Amino acid sequence: MSVPGLLMAGGRWRCFPVPLGSFLFQALRCSCCRKKSTAPKNIIPNVAFCDENAKKSQNALDKLFSSEQQASILHVLNTASSKELEAFKLLRGRRSTNVVEHREKFGPFQNLESLMNVPLFQYKTTVQVCNSILCPETGRKKKLQENRPLGKLIKPDVGRERLKAVNSIVSIVFGTRRIAWAHLDRKLAVLDWQQNDRWKLMDRTYSSSVYLEVISSIISKMPKADFYVLEKTVLPIQNSSLFPILLHFHIMEAMLYALLNKTFAQDGQHQVLSMNRNAVGKHFELMIGDSRTSGKELVKQFLSESVLKADPRVVFPADKVVHYRHMFSSTESQRVEELYDSLLQAIAFYELAVFDAKP
Repeated sequence: MSVPGLLMAGGRWRCFPVPLGSFLFQALRCSCCRKKSTAPKNIIPNVAFCDENAKKSQNALDKLFSSEQQASILHVLNTASSKELEAFKLLRGRRSTNVVEHREKFGPFQNLESLMNVPLFQYKTTVQVCNSILCPETGRKKKLQENRPLGKLIKPDVGRERLKAVNSIVSIVFGTRRIAWAHLDRKLAVLDWQQNDRWKLMDRTYSSSVYLEVISSIISKMPKADFYVLEKTVLPIQNSSLFPILLHFHIMEAMLYALLNKTFAQDGQHQVLSMNRNAVGKHFELMIGDSRTSGKELVKQFLSESVLKADPRVVFPADKVVHYRHMFSSTESQRVEELYDSLLQAIAFYELAVFDAKP
């Protein structure tokens, strides 16, 4: 048995018989079936199914939280400002803004389910937000976040209470040829600023007894303060040529720690801290890659502003301004970076560790 078929031949349609069992008939049949199956269908949404899902979400939220808990959550969502909502981790950024905008447009949230009408909120997010409002860990996490950069900035760890109570510090920076220190109070007023040229490490190596004698002499001239802050410089230990310098820094740091604590210890509390050199450089934008540039021009700027501005960043005593300027001019031929760095380190310590500025 065959059926008539049409094919284009020579620019005309021609009719010829096609056997039912032939391959060509099966191909034509399948082609027709595919075209029929791809015809568009009208999809009618199942409204009852959507309503059922909404009811399930509401019922699930009702089961997760008691009426008292729901009331507490809704009180926060309906009264807190955008900034206050950001105290909760899951409500930071755009979500807190969306909550406030939705509240202002549609009125207070009547139930927890209505929170899912806010952009960026789905069922899982809503549950997590509600839990975070009921059991906020923001206080503990905030402290951890505050202490994390502080831990990288200064060592050893010091309580925030002690730092906020600081009245004056002595910032100490030492190199291979000199040691300098700056004594500043919490108003960033310079109380004392000196340097000592006793080191000639590049000429010869000192014995430990000489270190002890010189450091003891320097400490005897230092004033009493709440903290003594030492610059922490990290040198690559892989470079063997730097070993004498590295040894010098370690000896200086160890002796300063021991002698300063012994001399100025109060109630057995630690008085000596180390401060990261590069963190100070980043604070004053003195870093080029991993290298720190000179702070000389910045210090000169602070000195000029102390005279010209009514509210300078750093306050120098009027009777010492001329002396400090002369000190700079007399050392123009030398690179006395320790002198500049001791002042910058003291300023950075107050602004980063005491006044809670962001590093």
